[in-house]
Amino acid sequence: MVFVEPQLDLQQIGLSHPRVKQVLDIQRNTAPNRHKLFVAEGLWAHNLLLETGAPVECFFWCPEAIYSDEARKRSSEIAARAYRAYRVSPKTMERICERERPDGMVSIAQLPAWDRDELSFGDSALVLVADAVEIPGNLGTLLRSMDAAGADCLVMTNRRTRLTHPKVFKGSQGMCLTMPSVEFDEVEDAAIWLKRNGFSVYLADTDDARNYREVDYRGRVAFVVGSERYGISKAWYAHGFGRVFVPMLGRADSLNVSVSASVLLYEARAQQDRW
Repeated sequence: MVFVEPQLDLQQIGLSHPRVKQVLDIQRNTAPNRHKLFVAEGLWAHNLLLETGAPVECFFWCPEAIYSDEARKRSSEIAARAYRAYRVSPKTMERICERERPDGMVSIAQLPAWDRDELSFGDSALVLVADAVEIPGNLGTLLRSMDAAGADCLVMTNRRTRLTHPKVFKGSQGMCLTMPSVEFDEVEDAAIWLKRNGFSVYLADTDDARNYREVDYRGRVAFVVGSERYGISKAWYAHGFGRVFVPMLGRADSLNVSVSASVLLYEARAQQDRW
């Protein structure tokens, strides 16, 4: 069977169009972004948009840059779902993309919004608190690790980077679309929320801490990991939460924050599921 390329009747726009400028603003992470918009590039990202039903604000289509029949098919599906859809030239497509081969597809889409008061947890649950994490790639990797370990929710306090940052979407492999996340302006409010929901909270720290293998993580457990430079903010220490550490057996004195979180999450998951 011969695949017939869809003939999308879309308005052609260029580099000076406001929607193209909007893509660049989101990519640069410089403009206010209260609607939690992010940029999706290429076939895998658009398959994820379709799979999760994420709202697509704007779709940019460049048929000359499409490399597969599947991408041609997905272009029609995304264009039908998008609030706005445009055709762009290869030059414009190259300008708005960070990927080398984006399959002729770029979209502005919207992250889901979760209400922390409507989230529910089972008898066993895993939450990760990212306190003042600064590097977008690390935040994305945390989300990816949480998905892999079957965690339930990301909590952000003292936020230093946005979930809409392009490196978060890429680093998480799109898991920012599926992993529930909530944000608190004050550490105190986050701590109260965790206590109210019955979580045992552990700070990832080396001072006055227990080996992470010596702790019982059955039930509802939350781990707090901190800034790459300064660690966990002082406000978290005012609540008397337990502390756990991952032993360092070589010359380095610490692990990357996403690696540390992965070790802790998998240990807790192993205990909860009785591996």
